[in-house]
Amino acid sequence: MPAYLIANIEVTDPKGFEDYRARVGAVIAQYGGRYIVRGGAVRALEGEMGFRRLVVLEFPSAEAAQRFYDSPDYAPLLALRLASTRSTVALVEGYAPA
Repeated sequence: MPAYLIANIEVTDPKGFEDYRARVGAVIAQYGGRYIVRGGAVRALEGEMGFRRLVVLEFPSAEAAQRFYDSPDYAPLLALRLASTRSTVALVEGYAPA
């Protein structure tokens, strides 16, 4: 069942974040992930959102997403993102109809 890494990101260091963005796509793909949403315009339809820059990554499974997040390949990029943003990240299992 697919799983999704969902991130709400506020960029605090644009130069550092641009370096992260330029390098992270290849690592995401290496672990079977792909972008579903990558920082496009967000429009509130109900309630107060609190979204800044919304990113949604799809992986084949929660295990694949966790392997990506915990990988030595992503570790230096994670450090770069943490240094250049304030963010909230969640791993969400996808829906599988019965």
